[in-house]
Amino acid sequence: MRPGLILASVFLTGGFRCCLYLLLAGRILEKKGLLEKRVFLSGAAATGGIAAVLCLLPVSEYGWMLLEALWLGGYGAYGLRTDRRMSLFLAAFYELAYVLWQFLFGAGLGFLLSTDSFVNPLGLNAQAGAWLTLMLFGFLAVYGANHPDMTEQENFRLVSLPVLGGFLGIITLSQEKPAFLSEDVIDVWVMLSLILLIGLLVFHMNQQYRMEQELARLKAEQAELLERDYQALNQSYGANARLFHDVHRHLETLHRLLIQKKYGKAVEYLDDLQGPVRELAETVYTGDEAVDYLLNSRVSMAAGDEISLDLQVEFPRRTNLRSGDLCAILGNLLDNALEAAGKVADPKERKVTLVIRRIHRMLVIKVENTFTEVRKGDDGELKTTKTDGGLHGWGLKSVRVAAEKYEGTLQTACEGNRFRAVVTLFYQGDFVKENRQ
Repeated sequence: MRPGLILASVFLTGGFRCCLYLLLAGRILEKKGLLEKRVFLSGAAATGGIAAVLCLLPVSEYGWMLLEALWLGGYGAYGLRTDRRMSLFLAAFYELAYVLWQFLFGAGLGFLLSTDSFVNPLGLNAQAGAWLTLMLFGFLAVYGANHPDMTEQENFRLVSLPVLGGFLGIITLSQEKPAFLSEDVIDVWVMLSLILLIGLLVFHMNQQYRMEQELARLKAEQAELLERDYQALNQSYGANARLFHDVHRHLETLHRLLIQKKYGKAVEYLDDLQGPVRELAETVYTGDEAVDYLLNSRVSMAAGDEISLDLQVEFPRRTNLRSGDLCAILGNLLDNALEAAGKVADPKERKVTLVIRRIHRMLVIKVENTFTEVRKGDDGELKTTKTDGGLHGWGLKSVRVAAEKYEGTLQTACEGNRFRAVVTLFYQGDFVKENRQ
């Protein structure tokens, strides 16, 4: 009866251990959108079976840990469709942390009850440590699942808790020196906990390096987008300057046509001038020339594609919000929205709405559009439908990076045939001056 209970416990804990690893790896590698029920079920069954088989074979605890880490790393790379080396690193990190806590729980129970049965991996009592460890790791997984919007730093702190706790626990245990544990065993676990701590730091440094590389790419893309809009802005200003320079000639021509009573030709001449004059009279939405030009240019684009673009702008003046960041946010969101709405077959259903509202010291930017197709990449993130290469696909990432400069966030959602993106920014400004305007 006891061997059967042990095998059942080993099978179940192995299956749950695999599920927790997939959740952890999916969150850290930002692949959680790819996790499917079949991936969990097949991985849990296979891992539980492997653990039960290893339990019957003359394999040491360290060998068991190594073989299971290799399996979890390989299966995680397949199930999450991610880099095999990173998955193996995370699997080894996870397995070491799990076994360390299983040993700590077993040693702690053995110390309280003055018995070594809780640290014997083939004993029934040792399963108590395995289940307690599952409860600890399961609590962390549930906490992370209930807080999906945690930042990179918050994720790192969550992962650091079991590592630092395990290190402090093993140091405390080494000071107590239970009679049923030899000094060699404790020394080995102290070394393993140090390796685990170093592995955590190495992983954090690697993630920081990866983020810096992506940030550099996003800044380069942002600079190119801004250069494009500023060039167009300069051309518009140049055309307006020429119009002002030639205004006396236009007035002279109109005067001559009216004197000659050529009213039809005068009307035609005014019609020719209407385009540049309309550009000069463009609406000012924010008071920021670059941002206003960007909004006006998108209004023109929407009109050309028969898209209904509704702008509702309430913008604060004299803030620390930089034009470049605002152009990156608004330009990317509006370009994506106009492109998606333009693919709707019925022109009456091509709708884009931009709402900008300030709430105390928070600026909320919401862009909604109708669409016919939304694609997702392998990482579960929204993916561009453009096929001509270049900088496409970086739009929402560029928006997120710009928002994070102001402790802001980007949230997206789809409801029916409408897509919504909401950006929140926290700004600093002179409210007294704003209220006087």
